[in-house]
Amino acid sequence: MDEKCIIDRFEGDYAVIEYGRTTFNLPRSLLPREAKEGDILTFDIHIDKEETKMRSQYIKKLADELFRE
Repeated sequence: MDEKCIIDRFEGDYAVIEYGRTTFNLPRSLLPREAKEGDILTFDIHIDKEETKMRSQYIKKLADELFRE
């Protein structure tokens, strides 16, 4: 059986998520308002290649300006 992400509890601004034997905190602001303890979460995580490329170019430009002789 696949491991599930389950909202164990809320602690302040964070949800404590159980994933198998691992727990981690997730900002509550990333969850739907109606999320509650015991809910199962699913994630659709992908890499934004265009944004990654733009950010890399921006950082390179800043570094070039900083270390210009």
